[in-house]
Amino acid sequence: MTKWLPDPETITRPAYRSLVQAIELAIQHGDLKPGDQLPPHRKLAYDLKLSVQTVSRAYDKLTEAGRVVGEVGRGTFVRGVQDEFPVPFVSRKTADKVLDMSLIKPVLDQIHDIAMEKVLRSMARSLPPAVLSGFRPDEPQDDEPESARRWLKLCGLDTGSSGVVVTNGSTSAMSMALMTAAQAGDLVLSEDVGHHTLRSLTRYLGMRLEGVRVDDDGICPDALEQRCAQEPVKALYLMPGGTNPLGFVMSAERRARIVDIARRYDILIVENHAWGPLLQGPPPLAALAPERVLFFTSLTKSILPGLRVGYLVVPDHLARAAANRHLVMNWMATNLMTEIAYRWIMDGTAQILLDRQKAALSDRAGVVENLFRGLDYKMAPNGLHVWLNTRGAEQEQRLVDTARQMGVAVAAGASFSIGPHENHTGVRIALGGLSFPDFTQGLRIIAGIMGQEPHLNPA
Repeated sequence: MTKWLPDPETITRPAYRSLVQAIELAIQHGDLKPGDQLPPHRKLAYDLKLSVQTVSRAYDKLTEAGRVVGEVGRGTFVRGVQDEFPVPFVSRKTADKVLDMSLIKPVLDQIHDIAMEKVLRSMARSLPPAVLSGFRPDEPQDDEPESARRWLKLCGLDTGSSGVVVTNGSTSAMSMALMTAAQAGDLVLSEDVGHHTLRSLTRYLGMRLEGVRVDDDGICPDALEQRCAQEPVKALYLMPGGTNPLGFVMSAERRARIVDIARRYDILIVENHAWGPLLQGPPPLAALAPERVLFFTSLTKSILPGLRVGYLVVPDHLARAAANRHLVMNWMATNLMTEIAYRWIMDGTAQILLDRQKAALSDRAGVVENLFRGLDYKMAPNGLHVWLNTRGAEQEQRLVDTARQMGVAVAAGASFSIGPHENHTGVRIALGGLSFPDFTQGLRIIAGIMGQEPHLNPA
């Protein structure tokens, strides 16, 4: 049995939650390692001058979060951190052997090659010295804040520059937002179908993640409020604008209700708007509640995959904390990438590529509507994917396997489950990434499978 014991002075009220945080931090820092046995309930309660019920409640919360496991007659042990989580896309080794409709990418064509060649030639002739020599994150180009404001305005968010952190894409921004909004031991809620890296990220950060039921309009207010009433919730991670695997766009009325709940229970919201201005809908949550929403977006999905530039907008009182966390984890966004983004936004190239992307996705949505007629699917306007429902997890896996055998890779819904998987089974099918002929061929294969296997189609 490990001799680890938290400092009694660090235990504050509510004591069970403070104890959960202490154990999470001990696991994160390596003081408690996989396989270590935690002190028995009664001994820990005696040493910390707590009730046995308090210790039991803390252990129960850690068990629910998958951090410890109780074995009858033996005790409670630290579980090994599961580093490998199922990803919704195929590996690079096999991507060239299949029509890959599992990975979300924008539609690319010759216009992107021309735009990149043009900007690189321009940069070769007139590259600001700071792009090569800049080594501090507080040395933005003169008009860099203006380019960020322009992009954010296209996303429906009119903001100043004081609370904007330039990041290396949405993944970086997502990590910084969660690290700013919550800490180890805190409870984070999300839709019960969400971002495929959220489970692993929150686990690595020592946070407790739970999924909340969703419907066709997004996260359900009644279910959210019921969970918030049970214990303190620190942060709420949402994908309300069409980026969610299920493809819904949350209505203005639903957004207002969610913001009201967040205010009443003093919850911070992390808003994923990774596809930028591609998706048009009601104002972002950040526009409704700028005092509690951490909003992030990028140019990667809507403009060019290799353009790893994102913007994280945080409330003023969290600006310093977010900047410090970005400094520690990334130091600064890559100068060459931010210079390209700045030039494209300021000279109108970004808008041209954005309009081209919308037109291409509209064309592909028309193919989906034609080939998937009669099937049960969901697709956001200008969305980068379609969600195709199945009747249960077994049928979901059968569709994934059959499509793969026929040379098409799609993303299994299990990769996105945060709540019970049986609540939402299906596959996510990417609309970009492939040429139009390959995309159409892949979609025909999937439609053909559904036609030959009617039991897969819940419509």
